[in-house]
Amino acid sequence: MKIKKKNKIKLYYEMLRIREIEKTIAEKYNEWEMRCPVHLSIGQEAVAVGVCQNLKKNDEIVTAHRCHAHYLAKGGSLKSMISELYGKETGCAKGLGGSMHLIDLRAGVSAAVPIVGSTIPIGTGIAWANKIKKSGKIVAIFFGDGATEEGVFFESLDFAALHRLPVLFVCENNEYSVYSHISKRQSKKRNITSISESLGVKSLKLNGNSIEEVFLKSKDIINKMRKDSKPYLIELKTFRAVEHCGPNNDDNLNYRTKNYLNYWEQKCPISNYEKFLKRNKLLSNYQLLKIKENIKKQISSAFNFAKKSKFPKKKLLKKYIYA
Repeated sequence: MKIKKKNKIKLYYEMLRIREIEKTIAEKYNEWEMRCPVHLSIGQEAVAVGVCQNLKKNDEIVTAHRCHAHYLAKGGSLKSMISELYGKETGCAKGLGGSMHLIDLRAGVSAAVPIVGSTIPIGTGIAWANKIKKSGKIVAIFFGDGATEEGVFFESLDFAALHRLPVLFVCENNEYSVYSHISKRQSKKRNITSISESLGVKSLKLNGNSIEEVFLKSKDIINKMRKDSKPYLIELKTFRAVEHCGPNNDDNLNYRTKNYLNYWEQKCPISNYEKFLKRNKLLSNYQLLKIKENIKKQISSAFNFAKKSKFPKKKLLKKYIYA
């Protein structure tokens, strides 16, 4: 299956847009106006873009604490997202949720939940409701390798297989749960895709830093799901380029070796795809300049909008508390 030139440019544009937005968040975070924690997706953009470009607007996603890329790739409002980070009433959660609670129902971003593993049963429940309603929607659930160590991972996959739910489990395996490498948390013989298969959910391992591989393979899987209404799992190996939580680099902590960092930095999905497009004369310097100018304008507009917006009224503080 070939990708049209315009779609290749679109894939590059969406990845670069996410990268530039998050770089700006990192730059402005130390101004102390964004008071919520941020978990940046820098280095992992190909996963979000490759999967979400194959989803329809009314398809749904459920994501976790590192949710900016998924939200943006699915079409979530940039102005509403930045406003949310600033705690403003124009934010997607009215300024009450922050970075880890992004939502945009018009774009199919149904929830972002920071508790590890919690996205999995929530997304599975949404898929079950969609099947009962015969809505025809696909649900994509994004989670990390650490979430596969939670009991709800096993229970949800088993339930999805039993009820033939149209849900795509997307495991972003960046090999680290905060500072703990997967080898320190899981045995050598433990295999995420094998576990998925044993529970009756077909699965596939992918290179999460290859935008075309992610796009084409997820396209094939999602098309199958629309026909047979069965769950699938994809495990995507990728790399978190910045610290677990925050805008900075934490390589001074030495939990990842220099060789490890150098290896993954050479596999940057954006710089490598840009080189590929230029090498094949699919992207000119002029086109790239225009793309960057367009993205810069969007970012500037979103931050200006957020800073000018008002904070939520105090009476809202207790309105959405259910405990």
